[in-house]
Amino acid sequence: MPTIATSIDIKVPVKIAYNQWIQFETFPYFMQSVINVKQLDDRHVWWLAQADGHAVEWEAEIVEQVLDDYIAWRSVSGVHNAGVVSFQQVDPHSTRVRLEIEYECEEFVEVASDITDRLERKIVEDLERYRHLLESRKLSGGSWHRQFANRIGLSSRY
Repeated sequence: MPTIATSIDIKVPVKIAYNQWIQFETFPYFMQSVINVKQLDDRHVWWLAQADGHAVEWEAEIVEQVLDDYIAWRSVSGVHNAGVVSFQQVDPHSTRVRLEIEYECEEFVEVASDITDRLERKIVEDLERYRHLLESRKLSGGSWHRQFANRIGLSSRY
């Protein structure tokens, strides 16, 4: 299975980067292909995304989670994927977020390589939006989410 690994440095403390990441239902604010996310319980998250013009959905299970350190998951239904996101302190005011995703691709090698390249570009762009979201954050909680959604032209869900 192909694996994508990338990282980004964000000018916020680890606690802020980690706490925002675990707000799974806000992922559509910075992940362009993600349409909807619902946290079903402490360990299960339902995803709806768009891939090549088609809606795809899956349920992921959090298999390991260490506060302010990392979260590992694997899909339990739908699109097969697994991965880990980790949060490393660069300095007291900066965090390195590293994302590793493994996914199933049933296409021929040439097509799979193209899919991997496109997916990697999308993930890098999503992480850039995540960095911008965190570094531009001025308010906390729901009011901040509404302000951010209005600024980037999304409907407010909070």
